[in-house]
Amino acid sequence: MTTQVMPTRYTLPLVEVRVTELDLACLPEVGAMFDRLLTLRPAQIVLDLSDCRHLDAAAIGLLLDLHRRLARADAVLTVRNPNPRVRRILHIARLDRVLSIVTDPGRATRTAPAQGVGRTPA
Repeated sequence: MTTQVMPTRYTLPLVEVRVTELDLACLPEVGAMFDRLLTLRPAQIVLDLSDCRHLDAAAIGLLLDLHRRLARADAVLTVRNPNPRVRRILHIARLDRVLSIVTDPGRATRTAPAQGVGRTPA
């Protein structure tokens, strides 16, 4: 039996986070939490937004910053199960072209948005 070895640049293969609020009011707390997570050097962060009802411009900026920081480390940010309203906000902001967005928890694996995972037609 072969065991897959994780590259030494990562200390964790996957970190899953469920966020219920993602707006300017909670941005310092959520941003600090992501800063702490990034020190763990995960290969992938799955951000579950199933209980998040709204995103604002500050949250979009945070998601882009998190994506950029992970991409520099050759890691991936995946957004999982956004409700229709949040999915529409992500689409309007064109984050669905940058981030991997999935609706099935079983499909949250290391993929790039260019592969069409969770993309909505333009």
